[in-house]
Amino acid sequence: MGRHDTYQKLIFFCLSILLLHSISKNVEGLACNWGTQASHPLPPSIVVKLLRDNGFNKVKLFEADPGALRALGKSGIQVMVGIPNDLLATMASTVTNAELWVQQNVSQYISRYGTDIRYVAVGNEPFLKTYKDRFVRSTYPALQNVQAALVKAGLGRQVKVTVPLNADVYESGDGLPSSGDFRSDIKTLMVSIVRFLANSVSPITFNIYPFLSLNADPNFPREYAFFPNGGNGGGAKPVVDGSISYTNVFDANFDTLVSALEKNGFDPNKIEIIVGEVGWPTDGDQNANPAMAQRFNQGLLNRILQGQGTPRRRTAPEVYLFSLVDEDAKSIDPGKFERHWGIFSYDGAIKYPLSLGNGRPLVPAKGVRYLAREWCVLSTQAAGTGAWQASATYACQNADCTSLGPGSSCAALDPTANASYAFNMYFQKMDHRRGSCDFNNLGVLTKIDPSSGSCRFPIEIDTSRQQILKPPPRNSGASEANCRLAAAVAMVIGLVFSN
Repeated sequence: MGRHDTYQKLIFFCLSILLLHSISKNVEGLACNWGTQASHPLPPSIVVKLLRDNGFNKVKLFEADPGALRALGKSGIQVMVGIPNDLLATMASTVTNAELWVQQNVSQYISRYGTDIRYVAVGNEPFLKTYKDRFVRSTYPALQNVQAALVKAGLGRQVKVTVPLNADVYESGDGLPSSGDFRSDIKTLMVSIVRFLANSVSPITFNIYPFLSLNADPNFPREYAFFPNGGNGGGAKPVVDGSISYTNVFDANFDTLVSALEKNGFDPNKIEIIVGEVGWPTDGDQNANPAMAQRFNQGLLNRILQGQGTPRRRTAPEVYLFSLVDEDAKSIDPGKFERHWGIFSYDGAIKYPLSLGNGRPLVPAKGVRYLAREWCVLSTQAAGTGAWQASATYACQNADCTSLGPGSSCAALDPTANASYAFNMYFQKMDHRRGSCDFNNLGVLTKIDPSSGSCRFPIEIDTSRQQILKPPPRNSGASEANCRLAAAVAMVIGLVFSN
């Protein structure tokens, strides 16, 4: 009996170790996007620790940020590094250009810093309809040249190429996933790209945004944007497609892609598919708030941790959560919410609770240095004059005021409090410089936090000891984006500073 008990205990111990290993693998298998378009970015070393503390072992960068790539060296985190759309023509023009880019942005970080680069993302959603075919001719040859450059550098097996594409590259005429096919204007090109990636044993990457589906259509069924039994559950009326009933738009969208692949002669179970971006913002819109973001992202994480596929493809795709932290320098096209996709705030603070598996909670960033605990607000004497409106407008044109206005976290503020918020955002962005709280003698400094309810008046990160990199805009078409930004800012200002 003694030996039998010992044997049973040994079996139980081994099974426990295997179970813990399985749970650990699930938690460590999380992936996310790390965007760097911030006026005061977190130091890369702090971001890498934030990733590791929260079980993220894969990260996608939208550009080859030197600080991020160095900090990721020997971190145990696998990296997908992006080539911005504005470089596609350069990469496409000659393989020599691609070889130089690979040497400077891939080879040197692997050899010198031990950065575990696994993928190069050639462009970012280059076939968006709003780009009006600007990148249609350059994307595929750029992809081929970068692949050839990686092979020449001896990295062809270690580093794979891909092209992150928006889900608008495929469509369904009747709205059912089984009718999915590639968009008619780029169908031949899409088939060529998928075939090239499959032959190169490289993944295809698509970005899926249930939030945008909900936000773009006032008749879109709200519950269909969320996962059933994820977060607070879901009660969407199923969309019936033959023998399959779809209860959420993520599955339906993904399976529309599966059908498109099948219709064009590909076996979706033999192709690696990555969901490059999926998430939910927390501010800047009536559908963007922490509660809805928590509900969606917890449902998404549950699926990832369980290895759950979709009705037409049982193999779970690799999923990169969008995004890690907020970015206050992003374009606000198509909406103010664009700056609020992070599961963490700009400073690595937790926005809402998430379970990362086995009851493990989010862990905030550690070691963040802030500017002095001081805010700039509209003086009491100036509040009743109305003279502050021009100054508040100026502040919002030069700082981030996307938390103001209807549906946003600071919607409850009155016009004068909105002005105080604008003054403070400008003051923080200017690093508390002398005169940055003047506003023609309308501003005043205070050490009393003016935050109210859900509206947070932030204190910026102290970046005086770190090198601030200025990455190029992630999406190209800068002049068009700037026009839209100016129009959006004018609309916001008109709403929040009117009595």
